[in-house]
Amino acid sequence: MSSSPDATSLPPLAALDAPALEWRHDAGEAAAPHSLAFDDVYFSRQDGRAETEHVFIRANRLPERLAAWQERRPFVIGETGFGTGLNMLCAWACFREHAAPGARLHLVSTECFPLARDDLARALAAWPDLAPLAARLIAQWPEPVPGVHRLWLDARVVLDLHFGDSAAALAQLDGRVDAWFLDGFAPSKNPEMWHPALFTAMAAASRPGASVATFTCAGVVKRGLEAAGFAWRKAPGFGRKREMLVAELADPPVDDARRATPWFQPPGPRKAEHVAVIGAGLAGAGVAHALARRGVAVTLIDREGPAAGASGNRQGALYVKLAAETNRQSRFYLAGLLHTRRWLAALDPDRTLWQDCGVLQRATGERETRRQRRFLDNHPLPGAVVTGLDAEAASRAIGWPLETGGLDYPQAGWVDPAALCRRLADTPGIAFRHGEVATLNAADDGWSLGFADGTTLAADQVVIATAAEGTRLAQTADLPLQAIRGQVTHLTLPASAPRPRQVVCAGGYLPPPVGDALTFGATFHPNVTDTAVREADHAANLAELERTLPGYVAALRVAGIDLDPARLEGRAAVRAASPDKTPYAGPVPDAAAWRRDYAALSKDARRRVPETPGRHHPGLWISAAHGSRGLASTPLCAELIASRICDEPLPLPRVLADHLHPGRRLIAELIRGAAR
Repeated sequence: MSSSPDATSLPPLAALDAPALEWRHDAGEAAAPHSLAFDDVYFSRQDGRAETEHVFIRANRLPERLAAWQERRPFVIGETGFGTGLNMLCAWACFREHAAPGARLHLVSTECFPLARDDLARALAAWPDLAPLAARLIAQWPEPVPGVHRLWLDARVVLDLHFGDSAAALAQLDGRVDAWFLDGFAPSKNPEMWHPALFTAMAAASRPGASVATFTCAGVVKRGLEAAGFAWRKAPGFGRKREMLVAELADPPVDDARRATPWFQPPGPRKAEHVAVIGAGLAGAGVAHALARRGVAVTLIDREGPAAGASGNRQGALYVKLAAETNRQSRFYLAGLLHTRRWLAALDPDRTLWQDCGVLQRATGERETRRQRRFLDNHPLPGAVVTGLDAEAASRAIGWPLETGGLDYPQAGWVDPAALCRRLADTPGIAFRHGEVATLNAADDGWSLGFADGTTLAADQVVIATAAEGTRLAQTADLPLQAIRGQVTHLTLPASAPRPRQVVCAGGYLPPPVGDALTFGATFHPNVTDTAVREADHAANLAELERTLPGYVAALRVAGIDLDPARLEGRAAVRAASPDKTPYAGPVPDAAAWRRDYAALSKDARRRVPETPGRHHPGLWISAAHGSRGLASTPLCAELIASRICDEPLPLPRVLADHLHPGRRLIAELIRGAAR
């Protein structure tokens, strides 16, 4: 573990090791896990739950604080060392018992050695009365991939699991904590965790008055808390432990993580009782849904209706194409893929809108085969996330003979984006309004939206999610967006036609049919906005289908399907992309102010710039430039924006949230000026 985690770096993208366990029995007690690496218990085999209640729940005064909680934002509990999840489940149970009906709880926990799902279930089986809560946790338990994994425990409780080293993960936490569970294996057993950097990161991520409770009174802990600014005191311990520690932080230190990038300093919280979301595709409907779940009143605005644009296709691939060498864009898209998979399972457990049939990213040539091998060498991820298949295994997976293999994403698949948008737009708390927003004008404590028909609407905050039209308003005119036309082709399959069992992606995509309806495509025409269906694009889709699955087009003809491009049906729409192919998700920068405040970058990019926080249009946000991978990006971007608006911890490490910031292109523009 480094002595000072780098606030701009991320851990290697590789599967985390599961802990080596021994299950120990005491007379009359259920088996409890014991860590062989640290020679320590995860919880007391005598009464682990009673210890949790004493050390973490009551010492942090959670029953009283939750009963009195009146804030619109959630109460936030942070934990070092998730372990079996017992502490978090007890905090959730305390919230259910004591909190007011409108309150919300946000749990944040770090874990460097996540338990396997079966071990987690076995450990938590010791408390049958917690079984309903444990079942929700176990059902969503993520693969051991470094990063943030957001779980929805119920309508009012969210858990963010930060997999990785505790100090490094908390250095990347973008959010503030009200109460800390300082847990983990004893300092004598695991000294690397109880490091000064951990206490420093905790202090930087604390709200004024944040409390801390821990089972230990070790000197290293007292010194670490005190050096970070916490005022500690001893309290009666649990059972045979005579003493424990409690602490408070009156005044958190200034967080200097953004000293080198002050432009990414987020705007402070502001009133958000009513938010207008412009655009009802995946990006806009996703944000509207995320806000409505938090109790925010939303007006969702679109000229035509939900999914009228590129989100209106009847099937879309939930897939990613990750770089052979790790970069931030790939880190975001992998996080987005895993997030969407959990989000869909929670939203639609019956899979009426989606299917996790798997995605095969085909290696159609030697160059792509080499790239995929490099990717697997560089990223030893769990096989349940991505694995390499040879030609024989890939052929079995999709049900069609192939001469080359590819990368298999078992949890990916396809989604009906149009139906998904309609489902999201129907969320209670969302009012739909037809119309075209022509102007946005800042008003007292909010915005006035001017419609093309002369009517207006007042809102506290506004989210722009209109794809390629996202720069039509004055406040977003400086954000570079490229329109990209894409057309898909539709076929009706007879019973005799072959049907792929997985989504296959190469230059285009081919999902399994829905009933007898087959969709494939899509073409790629930058800077074209015409949506009339073209014969030439059908021909291009057929050619790409043949490259993706050699021999499949001939098999369709044998099955009696007319593949004359002049008579085929399909759908065309316009997507949007940014110059760096990463979405925009965050506050809209005041472009003129940024160019003035950071003008020094245009002369020397290494020159020290003023520590002026980036100026933004207050309460104005954008989710755009999702391109052809919107199913993997829009749900996570929606959570990011909703979390910012509602003053919650973010579902991404800070460095990835900054990577999505819409102002990054303004900074890149200034730096390019210095390079010329």
